[in-house]
Amino acid sequence: MDDHAGFRTFARALLEADGFDVVAEASDGASAMLAVERFNPHIVLLDIVLPDLDGFEVCARLTERGRRERPAVVLTSSRDATAYADRLDGCAARGFIPKDRLSGTALLSLAG
Repeated sequence: MDDHAGFRTFARALLEADGFDVVAEASDGASAMLAVERFNPHIVLLDIVLPDLDGFEVCARLTERGRRERPAVVLTSSRDATAYADRLDGCAARGFIPKDRLSGTALLSLAG
């Protein structure tokens, strides 16, 4: 889930090459919520900076108590984790991967 089509294309190709089944893409938080409801993925790779709801808000909604199925959410950004350190500490995400370090192995190590 990322607002940049180029990154979504890159991430899909990279993750599929590493054996992941990418079931959906979304360009904003609202679309991400709908995609998760529709496809019920095990893992959600979620950009922090989205045009409507930010990744932290989407993560909170996806992992809230009472949800029957809660995906493993991993946040990503082109910025370093230090830019979000205070918010990452209190977040329900499984972790953070900078976009330039994304790999199937990195994703699986956090969400697996």
